[in-house]
Amino acid sequence: MPSSALTAAHPLKDVTASDSALRRFLHGLPGVDAVGLEGRAASLGTRSIKTTAKAYAIDLAISMVDLTTLEGADTPGKVRALGAKAVQPDPTDRTTPTTAAVCVYPDMVAVAKEAVAGSGVKVASVATAFPAGRAPLTVKLADVREAVAAGADEIDMVIDRGAFLSGRYLKVYDEIIAVKEACGTSARLKVIFETGELSTYDNIRRASWLGMLAGADFIKTSTGKVAVNATPANTLLMLEAVRDFRAQTGIQVGVKPAGGIRTSKDAIKFLVLVNETAGEDWLDNHWFRFGASSLLNDLLMQRQKLATGRYSGPDYVTVD
Repeated sequence: MPSSALTAAHPLKDVTASDSALRRFLHGLPGVDAVGLEGRAASLGTRSIKTTAKAYAIDLAISMVDLTTLEGADTPGKVRALGAKAVQPDPTDRTTPTTAAVCVYPDMVAVAKEAVAGSGVKVASVATAFPAGRAPLTVKLADVREAVAAGADEIDMVIDRGAFLSGRYLKVYDEIIAVKEACGTSARLKVIFETGELSTYDNIRRASWLGMLAGADFIKTSTGKVAVNATPANTLLMLEAVRDFRAQTGIQVGVKPAGGIRTSKDAIKFLVLVNETAGEDWLDNHWFRFGASSLLNDLLMQRQKLATGRYSGPDYVTVD
C-alpha cells in the first residue's frame, strides 16, 4: 500500500480525531528502554562484513545518498557541480551507482533539476522555513509550493518542535497534513524531527508515529544543523517504528538518518540496522536514505580500495 494519511475506514484514524485522542495514543506507546536500545544499536554495529558483502554494501550506500548542500553561500555553480557528482560519482569508473538525490534549498531546485536531467537522480528540497521552522504556516506552504513548482521530486520539511514539545500534537499533525497536500502527487514528503532537540527517546518514538499517521513518506532524524544528529540508537528506534507501523496499517514508510554520517564504516553499520530491524524491504533507496555531504567521498575511496587494493590518495575524489 502506498504511503498516505490513514483512510477514514482505518481503525487508527480515530486516534487523530482530537488533540486529546492523539495525546492519549502517543503517550500510550510503549516506553523506550534507553539502555536496551543503545545496547542493541551498539551490538549490531559490531557485525563483521566480508569483502564481497562489503562491496555490495558500499554500492548500496552510494545509491542511498541524498548528496546535500544547505549553506547560505550556495551558488548555482556549486549546485551544478554537486549534481554532476550525483550523476557520475566516480568519473573514472562508470559502474559506480548514481546517488539517490541531491538536496538543496528551494531557490536552487531549478538549477539542480537541470544538472541531473535524464539521470534518474531525484531533486530533494528542504522547505517549511528550514532549519528552524519558525514561520507562519502560509509561508511554509508557499515555500513547499515554490519548490514543487520548480520541479522538486521530494520535500524535506521540519516539524514545529516548539508545538511538539509543548504537547500540541494535533497542531503538528495538521501542519504535516497541509504540507503533504501542498506536495501534490508529484513530490514525496520527508518529515524531519530534529531528534537532537526532542530530548528523549520516548519523544522520538511519539514523533515517528505522529509523522506516519499524518502521511509522511519518510521520517528523517535531523537537519544536520544542530549538535546531535543521526545516531545508531535514534535511527534504530525509528526503524522499529516504521516496521511496527507497517504491521498495523500495511503502509510502508521510509527512514532517513541525516547529519554526522561521514564514513563507509558508519554507513554499513546503519545498513545492518536496517536489515536486522526493519528487514530487506527497506534495503532500497526508495525506503532508506543517508542525508550527507561528505559521506560519498569516503564511500568512493573505499570502493576504489576494494577494486585495486590501494587508496589513490586524497585527490581521488572531490572535496565538497
